[in-house]
Amino acid sequence: MSKRSFVVAPLVFGALSALLPVQPAIAAPEAKPSFNVMETTIADVHSAYQSHKLTARQLVQMYLDRIAAYDKTGPQLNVIINLNPEALREADKLDTRFRQSGFVGPLHGIPVLVKDEIDTAGMPTTQGTLIFKDYRPPLDAFVIDKLKKAGAIILGKTTLSEFAGGDTYGSMFGVSRNPYDLERTVGGSSGGSGAALAANFSTVALGEETSGSIRRPATWNAVVSMRPTPGLVSRTGMWDGYPSPVAQMGPMARSVTDLARLLDAMVGYDPEDPTTAEGIGRAPPSYTKLLNESARTALRGARIGILRESIGERSDPGAADFKRVDAQFNKAVKELQAAGAVVVDPIVIPDLKKLLARTGPDLQRSDEALRLYLSRNPDSPFKTRLDIASSPYMAQSIPPTKKDAALWKDADKPAVTNTQKYYEYIRAREQLRDNILKVMADNHLDAIVHKSIEHEPVLIKEGINPPYVSGRGLPRLNTFLVYASVIAVPAGFTPTGLPVGITFFGNAYSEPTLLKLAYSYEQATHHRKPPATTPDLPATELTSRR
Repeated sequence: MSKRSFVVAPLVFGALSALLPVQPAIAAPEAKPSFNVMETTIADVHSAYQSHKLTARQLVQMYLDRIAAYDKTGPQLNVIINLNPEALREADKLDTRFRQSGFVGPLHGIPVLVKDEIDTAGMPTTQGTLIFKDYRPPLDAFVIDKLKKAGAIILGKTTLSEFAGGDTYGSMFGVSRNPYDLERTVGGSSGGSGAALAANFSTVALGEETSGSIRRPATWNAVVSMRPTPGLVSRTGMWDGYPSPVAQMGPMARSVTDLARLLDAMVGYDPEDPTTAEGIGRAPPSYTKLLNESARTALRGARIGILRESIGERSDPGAADFKRVDAQFNKAVKELQAAGAVVVDPIVIPDLKKLLARTGPDLQRSDEALRLYLSRNPDSPFKTRLDIASSPYMAQSIPPTKKDAALWKDADKPAVTNTQKYYEYIRAREQLRDNILKVMADNHLDAIVHKSIEHEPVLIKEGINPPYVSGRGLPRLNTFLVYASVIAVPAGFTPTGLPVGITFFGNAYSEPTLLKLAYSYEQATHHRKPPATTPDLPATELTSRR
């Protein structure tokens, strides 16, 4: 099947010309800097600024060039919904400030792409759906405001599954393509952020996870991601935020160090998200400073429990791609040992699958979270679930089963939580947490490691046609427990050339330990490789696009 032959709702592609990203204003061209944007880090960028080899404007333009070359043309990754029309002007202001007084903050001049469920004033927040194509929040999300104050440049908004649930397909944009195999999904729901990083469209990115929505796209795009423990990062100005306990914004990057730098700028108490009161005193002065020279050997002597039991959603241990991922995971375990880790292999968590099966959504909290989110925009055309569910665009959702989601079903009636099922879930969650902590204590474990995803990326044709495959192979351990910390890092590629990752899992607020262990593994293996579909742009092509 051709990579461009996917059948999607006709309205999507019939309206694409009107929905293409707004391009920032481009001033007179500058001389091409002696700087290679491919796989660059925050430290590389800041060093180039200080040596006057690069300006923020030049860096932003290089990313815009790559997006122009590869997002809607070339391989047509289709991972950008909108670009910030003020990005170059913001870069100019930062360049002026730098000449006058140096860096304005730790993320000075760093372009950030944002999952399009997080509000950025002056830009639409589309949730990936035509229903919200003209929705313009007047306020920044709490974290976006913090990033801007740290000197970051919001470059644009990335694709996601509609309403942030499932793989990255949406009536607003169609489908996003995995840069490692254009026939496959980028994962979801933070798929656009993961694939954009893989393709070097920005330095770092923001994602959000309710059920593996950061970890899955990070794994399938060979980048690093973290879902922080609830309480560290505010959800104000984000779809499905407070008082929903599960959804968490999180950093995504091509390296553990850049992820830590981004996390440093995100954490903090926000009165509008009372959950962040739990995070006060839980974060170190700097996550980045933990990743010093000694952290390179953090695995030496660390006790790591290996969870081999298959816990992925709809995983099939007999499938060929499951076996390919499993073989690569075995190599990763050996790499942990080679780096000096004391591996306890396997660990067995009592009643793990039985307890994980007792999920129970709290629809009343989700409904309240939606109301609070919409209330930040006085001009919002939507005030209730019913307003959204009644939109004629709901019928254009991709996949069409989206319109039947619990939040929209019977939207004309008050949301009702099945209290008995939810009670059973809470009991199961508490029991599973106790079981895991006991296993960690009995084995003196610093962390647990499991496969980030148990299958290779799903083919797009399987996700947008019946039976609408999504989430296959996704372990939901950390989001089931809610108060847990995980970081996912690249762990190589299967023989078919598809990325594989491992997840370091820890107790609540164990981010410092997990960051050091993940950093040590990354430095020992260097598995991250950019995709062949989005190579460095030739100088002639760069010049022609300026």
